[in-house]
Amino acid sequence: MDSLNSLLDGFGTALTPINLLWAAIGVLLGTAIGVLPGIGPAMAVALLLPVTYGLEPTGAFIMFAGIYYGAMFGGSTTSILLNTPGESAAVVAAIEGNPMAKAGRGAQALAAAAIGHFAGGMIGTILLVALAPTVASLAVDIGAPDYFAIMVLAFIAVTSVLGSSRIRGAASLLIGLTIGLVGLDQMTGQQRLTFGSLQLADGIDVVIVAVGLFAIGEALWVAAHLRRAVAEPIPVGRPWLGKADVRRTWKSWLRGPLIGFPFGAIPAGGAEIPTFLSYVTEKRLSRHKEEFGKGAIEGVAGPESAASASAAGTLVSMLTLGLPTTAVAAVMLAAFQQYGIQPGPLLFEREPDLVWGLIASLFVGMVLLLLLNLPLAPLWAKLLRIPRPYLYAGILFFAAVGAYAVGGEALDLVILLVIGLIGFGMRRYGLPVLPAVIGVILGPAAEQQLRRALQISDGSVTGLVNTPFSVTVYAVIVILLAWPWLKKVVMRGRRNVSV
Repeated sequence: MDSLNSLLDGFGTALTPINLLWAAIGVLLGTAIGVLPGIGPAMAVALLLPVTYGLEPTGAFIMFAGIYYGAMFGGSTTSILLNTPGESAAVVAAIEGNPMAKAGRGAQALAAAAIGHFAGGMIGTILLVALAPTVASLAVDIGAPDYFAIMVLAFIAVTSVLGSSRIRGAASLLIGLTIGLVGLDQMTGQQRLTFGSLQLADGIDVVIVAVGLFAIGEALWVAAHLRRAVAEPIPVGRPWLGKADVRRTWKSWLRGPLIGFPFGAIPAGGAEIPTFLSYVTEKRLSRHKEEFGKGAIEGVAGPESAASASAAGTLVSMLTLGLPTTAVAAVMLAAFQQYGIQPGPLLFEREPDLVWGLIASLFVGMVLLLLLNLPLAPLWAKLLRIPRPYLYAGILFFAAVGAYAVGGEALDLVILLVIGLIGFGMRRYGLPVLPAVIGVILGPAAEQQLRRALQISDGSVTGLVNTPFSVTVYAVIVILLAWPWLKKVVMRGRRNVSV
């Protein structure tokens, strides 16, 4: 009942005219930016983060929530119409959505995606309301060794799941941890990697890192591979679903959140894995298996519902533990820190208006997303005609303005360019960007928790594994690291048995 009462208070905050306006702006901007090829929700939030400095925190985060969900839907739009996912969570939508569009059923594919996002977001947010306060109350008893173990799990998981190899994931994480070391040591006050510059004593702002790695790196990468031919979008008409389509998709919309939400809540979960799992599940359960690969509508509805629910799942660990499980959550965590707010177990007690206003705004954002995007789908398709040179020139401009607005220092622009070049190099050599962002944000916190744990145990390493929780987490880490080897052993054993 306490959660329900708090949620009702949150609706009182979210439904004020000004916050409704921010939610609508967030949904529109997020969808418009998400529709553009190669620009996902992480870049959208990173680019717009400096713009919100003048807003009060509640309004800013309500707008961010709208951007998040809007950009995820926008990514599926370009995935369906052009076979070009706007972000990684929309990759699966192209498998069935693009063949549907080529067959003249783009309207139905977009409608299935929009309603899937609505259903997945609603169910995921309901689970967030039910679970987040419980997780927060349990997290209050977590000590320094436990927090350090969780952060190590996040590091290991994010390097294991993402990228083409673990080595590349670890290299990306190392880059992020190194950037996070710049500045003053939090305990001794000694300068680290500042090269004698007083301006670097406070460290490199996370906003600059996020904008540099996502926006500048992506813009440089696209410029290096720019093609003169512009893909023509496919006309979509007016999105609608017939009775036969609804009968085939309603179970998919309900199954998606059961897969997406848990993966969103765990470290390095995100939406990529659950969307693929949802697609495989729908293919196995469908009565129309012959249509898969040729435009099966269930293959759009299920994964899109899972992706939206995973977005709600990421907020559980971000709000209750201060752990970002996706790039967007990492940028939103940076936004919290910019306002002097630290997400964690005590956030629900210290900032109840902001937290419950944000959660209530997710419900409002879902409704706005459905109402605005179904009729506006043909308009979003026209945005795909913007020439990429103009598009990415605009991104570079706004990124530079945003970075300069952070501290008003010319050095910030130099740092932005350097980090952008690092982001370009990471894309060139196949290094995933998310581990670097996670390293920048969680690196200093992990170092602080490690030092606290060692101080409590008088420098004994056993102080890191002196609680049942930390031992359990390290056991999970060992399984994650050993899983590829165990998988090979099991497969080899099966082959021998079959022979």
